[in-house]
Amino acid sequence: MRNTRLGYLLAAASCIILLGGCGSGKEKTDETSEKSANNGQTFSVVAKQEIPSIDASVTNDVVGWGVLKNTGEGLFRADKAGKLVPAGAAEMPKVSEDGLTYTFKLREDAVWSNGDPVIAKDYVYGWQRTVEPKTASEVAYLFESIKNYQAIMDGKTPAEELGIKALSDHELEVTLESPVPYMESLLSLPPFFPQNEKIINKSGEKYASSSEHMVYNGPFVLSDFEGAGTDTKWAYVKNEKYWDQANVTMEKINFDVVKEDATALNLFQDGQTDDIVVTGELAQQMVDDPAFFSQDMSNATYVEYNQTKKEFQNENLRKAISYALDRQTLVDQVLGDGSIAATGLVPKNMSFNPETEADFVKDSGNHLKYDPEKAKEYWTKAKTELGIDTLKINLLSSDADSAKKVVEYMQGAIQGTLKGVTVDVSSVPLSVRLERGNKGDFDMILVGWGAEYNDPSVFLELFASDNINNSGKYTNKEFDKYLKASATTNAGDPKARWNDLIEAESVLMDTMGVCPVYQKAEAHLRNPKVKGILPSGPEYDYKWTSIE
Repeated sequence: MRNTRLGYLLAAASCIILLGGCGSGKEKTDETSEKSANNGQTFSVVAKQEIPSIDASVTNDVVGWGVLKNTGEGLFRADKAGKLVPAGAAEMPKVSEDGLTYTFKLREDAVWSNGDPVIAKDYVYGWQRTVEPKTASEVAYLFESIKNYQAIMDGKTPAEELGIKALSDHELEVTLESPVPYMESLLSLPPFFPQNEKIINKSGEKYASSSEHMVYNGPFVLSDFEGAGTDTKWAYVKNEKYWDQANVTMEKINFDVVKEDATALNLFQDGQTDDIVVTGELAQQMVDDPAFFSQDMSNATYVEYNQTKKEFQNENLRKAISYALDRQTLVDQVLGDGSIAATGLVPKNMSFNPETEADFVKDSGNHLKYDPEKAKEYWTKAKTELGIDTLKINLLSSDADSAKKVVEYMQGAIQGTLKGVTVDVSSVPLSVRLERGNKGDFDMILVGWGAEYNDPSVFLELFASDNINNSGKYTNKEFDKYLKASATTNAGDPKARWNDLIEAESVLMDTMGVCPVYQKAEAHLRNPKVKGILPSGPEYDYKWTSIE
């Protein structure tokens, strides 16, 4: 999506339910009363960004997906151990021998938070709404393996012809164009959630604009959310109509946006929040604190070049910028949170060779090195080819503390190595960064993307010529050829498909179509009494969370 999907929030001192056990642990009388009423199953989290959207058909960021994953549910969901199991589905599907047809029986006790039953038509409506070209969804590409998707995108077939059919209220049939090795993971993602057509039609343009104009089928309902991209406080409240509510312990989770790490740390140490993200010097200072831990993430942070502009169409310029970056220094001294210097686009410890079990990163090799002399050589070539002596670049990022530190480091590294290059940094709210990225209103843009399923394609497909998330408009016929073969011709041949994906990344890195920077780890300070927070891609699932 997604820009990155990350960050989780706190509640302000005057209106938050405080939890003992970290910092001073001081609590006010009204907070003690509320905790008593819900057996203490309330805690507070700090987020780095506002919620840009909560509409499953269009949401494409870590914060919004985190909300949707906790307030909604698709056919599959992770259990306590992180294994995908049937959720909206009552059992595992029947799959045809050719792997193209899935038949699901739906859970008959699943209802929406307004009491409406969740039925097969809700899935059909939601999927069709997402792929409808008028929706202009940035996540519609996830449906590319579903029958008739491409014809719908090309305007040749109506969205009603998408390969999903309600056989009855509680029986659903899904037909694919080609087999998908990670189908269960795909069907656990928010774009594949059911949607309540009645509520959407009733709300009209106000749908998903606030927590009032939504309906939920997940463990929690969203509360106190008043505006996408602007509201800095919201909460998850236990959904008493959720089919598995007996296994949901948390009564309420409070969120508040705090973008400055030092402010968040003060709130944590003062007992006013229970979970914060720390980076840089603060992470290094707190590494020995009993509340500190670092969460590995299958997340790539990279820079896209706007290749609609003449300068960034130049391969030598793109290579010069990449060689100027000392990624190891960046992760060690600037971030200090356990993040890993990128060697390619696809992260480590995520996907493995189907025959040898070697990590994708090992098979692909190290494509990214720090070499200031090579950087200067490529810059000299680029200047000659472009007919310039100087270049001014604007580097766009979100305004989270960690993002600002990264682009400030990059600004110094590029200017210090490539004489004649000036880099201006623009750090803006996430919603603005997303909007500008979508419009192509940037020179270079810092992006984070998290793996929602453990397959290299989740990252590589972002740079297909026709992918809506390809904000920099990179295009390469050879890259597209390998990527398409992995999803069609070789989709059922694990070895050939693996080789296609290796070749695709090699082409992308050889041309420096995108500039990977680091693989994110997320360093937290978290109240030790909070248990059972489950990583779910780059987001967190609180269904299994409890307070000791």
